[in-house]
Parts: sequence; structure tokens; C-alpha cells
Amino acid sequence: MNNYELMVIFTPILSEDEFKNAQKKYSELITENAGTVVHSNPWGLKSLAYPIDKKTTGIYWVIEFTADATFNEKLKIALLRDEQVMRHMITKLDKYAVEYNAVKKSGVGFNTQKQEA
Repeated sequence: MNNYELMVIFTPILSEDEFKNAQKKYSELITENAGTVVHSNPWGLKSLAYPIDKKTTGIYWVIEFTADATFNEKLKIALLRDEQVMRHMITKLDKYAVEYNAVKKSGVGFNTQKQEA
């Protein structure tokens, strides 16, 4: 099992219920294919850096999950077929990124100062 992070930009015309249903759909797709959802973070409506399909805003959602490497192709196909998805990006996380995300979620800062003996 590998650790991944998925960022999805949904079309801004979705209602709150449609956005929650889309999140639920992709979370269930991950768990149905022997994956586990580690963390889900809906960012909400944000401005885009550049227009996509003449839209200047999008609804962002970031999810961290673990899954088999072969699952990414199924997920990619599902995202490309979904008309509500404007853009998506799947990133494989290394052990440092997983550790960073865990610390970030816990709210504890990194100890950047050396301890004196």
C-alpha cells in the first residue's frame, strides 16, 4: 500500500449537498478498492490562478489516502469521466510527506531548535 494525496477542483456551480455527495462518492471508491482514507479536507470555494472553462473559481477538496498502485488508474478514469471535476492531481507521498501531514494535522509544530546538552 502506498500513500497518496488527491486534490480535486470541482465546478463552482455545485450546491453544498452535491459537493458532499461527490466527496462521499470518491471516498467510497477508495474504500471499495481496499484503500483507506487517512484525512479529508474540503477547502471550499477558492479563486483559480487562471480561468478554466471560463470559470474563475472552483471548489477545492484534498484527500489523503492509502491504496494499491494499480488503483490510481481506476481513480483517474472516474475523475476524468465526472463532469463536475474541472481538474485533479494525484501525488504519491514519501515517508517525509506522510510525517509532515501527520504533524500538521495534530497541531504540534516541528522542533527546529537543537537541544543543548
